[in-house]
Amino acid sequence: MCPQDGCFPGLYCFGLLRDPWLSDGRTMILSSVWGSKEVVLSVNVASCKVSRVSPQDSDYSWNVLALDKNNVLAVSSSLITLPQIYYGFEVSQAESQWEWQEVSTPFPKPSDKISSIVAEHEFSILKIPISNPSDKLANGAKLPFEAIFVSHKDSAICPTIVVLHGGPHSVYPSSYSKSLAFLFSQGYNLLVVNYRGSLGFGEEALQSLPGNIGSQDVNDVLTALDLVIKRGLIDPSKVAVVGGSHGGFLTTHLIGQAPDTFVAAAARNPVCNLSLMVGTTDIPDWCFVEIYGKEGKNYFSESPSVDDLRQFYQKSPIAHISKVKTPTLFLLGAQDLRVPVSNGLQYARALKERGVESKTIVFPEDIHGIDKPQSDFESFLNIGVWFKKHLSK
Repeated sequence: MCPQDGCFPGLYCFGLLRDPWLSDGRTMILSSVWGSKEVVLSVNVASCKVSRVSPQDSDYSWNVLALDKNNVLAVSSSLITLPQIYYGFEVSQAESQWEWQEVSTPFPKPSDKISSIVAEHEFSILKIPISNPSDKLANGAKLPFEAIFVSHKDSAICPTIVVLHGGPHSVYPSSYSKSLAFLFSQGYNLLVVNYRGSLGFGEEALQSLPGNIGSQDVNDVLTALDLVIKRGLIDPSKVAVVGGSHGGFLTTHLIGQAPDTFVAAAARNPVCNLSLMVGTTDIPDWCFVEIYGKEGKNYFSESPSVDDLRQFYQKSPIAHISKVKTPTLFLLGAQDLRVPVSNGLQYARALKERGVESKTIVFPEDIHGIDKPQSDFESFLNIGVWFKKHLSK
């Protein structure tokens, strides 16, 4: 599917309500990713008509919580706005127009301190044009991708953190994130890049990444960063990068392929060496597909050939480690089966061997997400301390 700019990109739905149907028995209400936003959609399974229920002109993310007959209870938020519940009802069925009313909440309002921090920031969704697209790319992969820019009121002189999602076929939506809120509360700008291959931009854009990891996605991140630099929105001498899983793959690729760009880096359970990962991960077939593209499933073997291993190594961040000079923090889950801890440990040891400053924190009981509450808190607290140390110089 190749959506024209702003048109329906396809369904990217993470779950459904237990009973998602309106009273007509043909229309279901669900949440789906649309570009860098989450939206509420109505889908008529008889007519195949898809309509947007949440506000058309909003860059906030919306998620359906429950249905009340033909009315919708939903939550809306942004990266700089705490979640707020709304009650929606259709005012024009012919034009699929919905009206939303804010629902009072029993939760206390943010303190004056938090409100003042949020007031110092704005956010916008930037369209990033593809530079010199290859003729081999499908039309959908030539369309702009997006980045969410959370800007401090003094953005041009404040440090900036580039934030990268994992997957790689995932997305960082514009909805509220406590982890990212912690980072921008420290006085940083955030550049959250949804590179090609992310959900919500159509199937052709998504399928353009397998076979091109370590190059297309890296170039997308650098293109997004170059755009905000050329617009004078940030200070190019104060840029850090953070990502987990494939975002960690990109983080460690970027500090190798663009060694003079980043002042500091942090990687959570990063993919650093695919030739090591393929023999230890619980998804070895993923390694083949991401390296070779859709043909990778035909090459898959539990005993990769020497040529396979060479390909895996050449597309891995470790192939560029001799150029790295960026101080890097590693946060690793010891029980991770997806990207075993050996990947991050090998890369971190190789940095130390070359005299590059690094620090490794291992969470003994955590798996891939490092999402136990205490571990998640300690992880981002240490990321904040690491960036403060190196971005304050």
